[in-house]
Amino acid sequence: MKKYSLKKLIGQLHLWLGLSSGIIVFIIAITGCLYAFQEEIQNITEEYRFVEKQDKPFLPPSQLEEIAKKELPNKALHAIKYNGSEKSVEAIFFHYEPTYYHIVYLNPYSGKVIETINMEDGFFRFILDGHFYLWLPPEIGQPVVASFTLVFLTLLLSGLYLWYPRNKNATKQRFKFKWKKGTKWKRKNYDLHNITGFYILLIALIFAITGLVWGFQWFAYSYYTGLGGEKSLVYVDPISKKTKLATENPVDKVWELMKKEYPTAKSIEVHPPENDSTAIAANANPEEGTFWKMDYRYYDQYTLEEKEVDHIYGKYGNANNADKLMRMNYDLHTGAVFGLAGKIFAFLFSLLIATLPISGFYIWWGRNKKQKNKVT
Repeated sequence: MKKYSLKKLIGQLHLWLGLSSGIIVFIIAITGCLYAFQEEIQNITEEYRFVEKQDKPFLPPSQLEEIAKKELPNKALHAIKYNGSEKSVEAIFFHYEPTYYHIVYLNPYSGKVIETINMEDGFFRFILDGHFYLWLPPEIGQPVVASFTLVFLTLLLSGLYLWYPRNKNATKQRFKFKWKKGTKWKRKNYDLHNITGFYILLIALIFAITGLVWGFQWFAYSYYTGLGGEKSLVYVDPISKKTKLATENPVDKVWELMKKEYPTAKSIEVHPPENDSTAIAANANPEEGTFWKMDYRYYDQYTLEEKEVDHIYGKYGNANNADKLMRMNYDLHTGAVFGLAGKIFAFLFSLLIATLPISGFYIWWGRNKKQKNKVT
């Protein structure tokens, strides 16, 4: 019976996990790469996102809701989102079951309907479905992608162990491409896999960990509590006790309160209560292009009393480091937390990650072919 050293065992683990997951890792990396600049591309190509600035006030949510519901009378309004003086208001119609996601873009000054978009259609939705679900039904694709992300995390850690140089001579070949004239393609391919894998390791780990936070509840909870988090990760609207209304159009009143408290916000979003016992949710984002610094506020729909929550989606000032890191998860995953430069790096690193399954396959294929030639 063959005896294997620890390095050989880890090498076999790395090999077979890599071969079995290569095509999935490639798809996830390439779709992530293609999705990196979706916001910037859509801002250039979708004119309905913008309006001409006018010297007049915005229409309140109640009026915009009435107009938007005429466009989609059989859908439930999720939120009204104000995006500033030169951008359209978004009337968001979103529901889990039955599943739908539409946005009615409105002129905030006149209420004119500019465009109605089915957000489940289009190129970037196709790319996102591939990244999250491999174009499978979500209930199947999501756990599949999460499982292969866990495999990818294992590949990164086992790859680091295999990369680690055991002597000085090996060290020289771990950090630099030293290709002399006549260097065979097999050696070049090995270096591309080995050295590239090392330099992208940290970013790839961030991609994997932030992806697993979405993929598995047990991972998200363990990750959060391990960082010192003590709140719930489940978003729940506070309860409103049914009583006499303190004011007409309470959603409009909440919007007015948010405008006063956040005069420089890049966007303000208000959510009509889902039923007669939930609160009015609202949020304000001080930055454009990221989400983690948003303030989430909740108001009783009858009394307008502000409600506190015990989950991480509350006021940013009340968040500890663990809460902030969890709220930052999307912005870290996309690189947006570091602005446009972060998105460029996310694009490039995703592209490099996509090369690893290809170079890894050719390492295996070359060795396998060599062994067959020896036998014959």
